[in-house]
Amino acid sequence: MIRYALRCDKGHDFDGWFRSSDGFESLRAAGQVTCTHCGSAEVDKALMAPRVVHGRDEAPDLHSPRNEQEAVLEKLRRHVEENSDYVGMSFAAEARAMHEGLAPERAIHGEAKLEDARKLVEDGIPVAPLPFRSRQRAH
Repeated sequence: MIRYALRCDKGHDFDGWFRSSDGFESLRAAGQVTCTHCGSAEVDKALMAPRVVHGRDEAPDLHSPRNEQEAVLEKLRRHVEENSDYVGMSFAAEARAMHEGLAPERAIHGEAKLEDARKLVEDGIPVAPLPFRSRQRAH
């Protein structure tokens, strides 16, 4: 795993972990590396100093939040994942069907193309973006 300091075109700094340099580049080219602050997909590596690990005991803990904001986001992610159904790229169709009474209402989360999400909002269908990517999508 490799950690990069990143910066979006709006000047927001954040970081991300990737399997390799090539992995970062392919995800970025596919528009899947986005700013954690504003969602921009125009992301580049920022200048950073290398971190030297002296032993296995000092390896970074990738599963624990590093600060209060990450802890709050992790709590929200757990709540969403435990209390709603993941519908993947069927999100827009599922939300529309529920709104039109063609499917039973339930809490859902998933992905939608920007134009599909915009159309849902324009049509008065109550949806909101989540400030994280679903773990189901990552697998």
